[in-house]
Amino acid sequence: MFEAARAAEHLRQLGIRKRDVRIHCIDFFSANPASWEGDLFDAVVGNPPFVRYQNFPESQRNKGFAIMRRAGLNPNRLTNAWVPFLVVAALLLKPSGRLAMVLPAELLQVNYAADLRSFLSKYFGQITVLTFRGLAFDGIQQEVVLVLADRNQSSKTGIEVLELNDATELLSYDPLSFGINGFKSVDHATEKWTKYYLSQEEIDLIRALRLDKRLTRLGDVATVDIGVVTGMNEVFVLKCSQILGAMRKFTCPLVGRSGHLKGILFTKEDWEDNASANLPAHLLSIPETPRTRLPADVDRYLRRAEHKKLNAGYKCSIRKLWYVVPSVYVPDGFLLRQIHTYPKLIVNDARATCTDTIHRVRFAKGVDGRRIAAAFMNSLTFAFSEVLGRSYGGGVLELEPNEADNLPLPVLNAEKLDIEKIDRLVRASAIHEVLEENDRILLVNGLGLTETQVKTLGSIWKKLQTRRIGRRNGRRTIACEVGDFHTLQSKQPARTAKRPLYAT
Repeated sequence: MFEAARAAEHLRQLGIRKRDVRIHCIDFFSANPASWEGDLFDAVVGNPPFVRYQNFPESQRNKGFAIMRRAGLNPNRLTNAWVPFLVVAALLLKPSGRLAMVLPAELLQVNYAADLRSFLSKYFGQITVLTFRGLAFDGIQQEVVLVLADRNQSSKTGIEVLELNDATELLSYDPLSFGINGFKSVDHATEKWTKYYLSQEEIDLIRALRLDKRLTRLGDVATVDIGVVTGMNEVFVLKCSQILGAMRKFTCPLVGRSGHLKGILFTKEDWEDNASANLPAHLLSIPETPRTRLPADVDRYLRRAEHKKLNAGYKCSIRKLWYVVPSVYVPDGFLLRQIHTYPKLIVNDARATCTDTIHRVRFAKGVDGRRIAAAFMNSLTFAFSEVLGRSYGGGVLELEPNEADNLPLPVLNAEKLDIEKIDRLVRASAIHEVLEENDRILLVNGLGLTETQVKTLGSIWKKLQTRRIGRRNGRRTIACEVGDFHTLQSKQPARTAKRPLYAT
């Protein structure tokens, strides 16, 4: 009622008479074409609530999800409240209607919105997404985008993604300039919209290479799995100075952070250097043994942890024995999960394991992991990592296992690569020398790509990488206020963006 009254007052101030407009004060999820008695709308403008699944009231969630299913979408337990809001808003439009919504930047890239991206690309003839280098709302740690969409299928032109410095630029931005640089053809797939920052020429090259049968998917030659989930790193991830007496025989070598992987070969000497520097380089890995059989040093350590209630976290509390960390194994290699400059696949010669800030890699039987790790370093794979991964406002690119599985690898001619040389250059921060040589061997001589195509792949990687890293330093700004829909609950939970803990 409060929002309805405020809307009425705002219309009065604009000189719009009450009898010339109808204000509906109803449950928004009742306002769907299947039950809506009013006319469909020429336009829908709004800023729907961002409410995670677990905080989304079940009665409202069921209604919203039912509408999504009728529209051919498949919501799941990760679906945020803004998703059904957007679907309903679209369904309430006339065939020539237009939509303008403030939405989380997650729309462009998260997996739970994949279905939605496909729906929008089919439902609207033209879509413009305005993104911002800085945070648009003062005091709210949530990246947002402004989505402008036109249902008119007769003028179907595709999609464009534009980037502004901040929301204040909207005041001087000419809507007639939308599409002036050319809309990109949209393929209706569930893939991420990050690629639409690219030119049509760049997108065409990415699409063609995605279908190239000569390329090998990482998932075809290796299994990518998350690192060890300890449940409480403070207890289980140790420095040398924390290991006392008999505890040592219950530890195994560990890589604690991706920054501790300097090259693409992680050797025993590398691990010893980390341990000598008193970095977290040991995992406390206790077998499934009753406490009474553990050495006194280990039991005392666990008792101190229990006194501090460090065993009370969710992961520890659901275990049969809270101090037994599951799924500890030594992988063949590591893959960076959270990436600052470029991705790396590292051969694990040190026989160490890693925390879940890094992915564990097991190469398929008969596959030469060193050859794969060397071939991973090329402009094509780097470009696809930016397209397939998810970037955060802090400048970090994250690759989850299912995304890493789809990374394409050019392996023709990979036997000609010198992994020791590549490792030395990577450690010396000479990545461009690595790419120059690997691109020539793998992409030009191996795949037969032209120099222009290879240069385009490098441009794609740098363009998306530069944009991603640049957002880390974006200014926080105050946006023009857009009225929220407050039909789910009167008070919205704090809108916060999940931030990675580590990056390299």
